[in-house]
Amino acid sequence: MGHVILDVNRIKKSFQLPNESYLTVLENLSFKLEKGTIIAITGASGSGKSTLLHLIGGLDDPDEGEIIFNGENILGFDKKKKSEYRNQSIGFVFQFHYLMPELNVIENVSFPFLMKNFDKKKAFERAKRLIEDVGLGDKSDYMAYQLSGGERQRAAIARSLINSPDLLLADEPTGNVDWKTGERVFNIFKDLVVKKGLTAIIVTHNEKLAEKVDKTYNLSSGKLFL
Repeated sequence: MGHVILDVNRIKKSFQLPNESYLTVLENLSFKLEKGTIIAITGASGSGKSTLLHLIGGLDDPDEGEIIFNGENILGFDKKKKSEYRNQSIGFVFQFHYLMPELNVIENVSFPFLMKNFDKKKAFERAKRLIEDVGLGDKSDYMAYQLSGGERQRAAIARSLINSPDLLLADEPTGNVDWKTGERVFNIFKDLVVKKGLTAIIVTHNEKLAEKVDKTYNLSSGKLFL
């Protein structure tokens, strides 16, 4: 076994319903992820796929369990360290690109880097390389509304890589574009992950895309199944 970058151990997560009862979405869920591996998580709508990514990414906390990242339990992080973890160790790609409409492509891609490092020249140099990597080298100065749906998602992928994260979390990254565009976006994403030696978890409904990764889990009844 290679280096385990992520160890999710006996996670439980419930949500309170309007009638004050609780809906348990994840229960006793455990898995390990080796560095350099790309896995996909499939499952029905509402099965908890996005919830699991949010927990791993430090956007929410489980009711029980541990999330060990590179040997540290992220649930023990204080607010500052949790923020640093999200910004520096994790790269997020969502179904909707969430590009800022008032910024152009290179500014959008640079933004997470500038939040920590106030070096605009270095940020733009990094962003320019990533924009070229995703095939948008001629559109650095375009505003988000001037891009197609697939181009916006490629810009979002570039943005997720700006801080050289250890782990990429992609939540339905092709869910908002047509199949042909989605396949291209997915292939660009996968190629970059492999090229940069990164680790990635991809949530997808698309079983054909899920077949292209190292391992696929199905999330059902609160647990992961191979």
